Amino acid sequence: MTLRAFGRPSLFTLTRRLARPPIVTSTDAPSAIGPYSQAIKAGGFVFASGCIPLVPSTMQVVEGGIEQQTAQALANLKAVVTASGSDLNKIVKTTVFLKDMNDFVAMNQVYAEFFGSHKPARSAVEVARLPKDVLVEIECVALAN
Repeated sequence: MTLRAFGRPSLFTLTRRLARPPIVTSTDAPSAIGPYSQAIKAGGFVFASGCIPLVPSTMQVVEGGIEQQTAQALANLKAVVTASGSDLNKIVKTTVFLKDMNDFVAMNQVYAEFFGSHKPARSAVEVARLPKDVLVEIECVALAN
């Protein structure tokens, strides 16, 4: 709804348009499978949506178990963070959603190798179900450049 005053958009409408945070998109990561952005830049941060292990070129779940799915989800996350102008070393927080907490050790090995000496704050939680029945989904918050 656009509020109008004397036939022109109201100050509220104009302010809302100007205050809309920049949307981040990457063709090196899967396109969003719902009504959300790959990431948003706001307040000096990049808020990346949860990345699942889809192969960007096919939009299909990567073949393999938790190790392969974790590696693909992290590769997708890296593509989105890089597209924002930030980088992996500026990630300050991740959240890992696991379909089965018994996969934690295997996921953690891939995760540790991926991040190396950089260790962002992290939460890992088990959930009942993830989109496309994947085993893992990972989201993050990073410092903008």
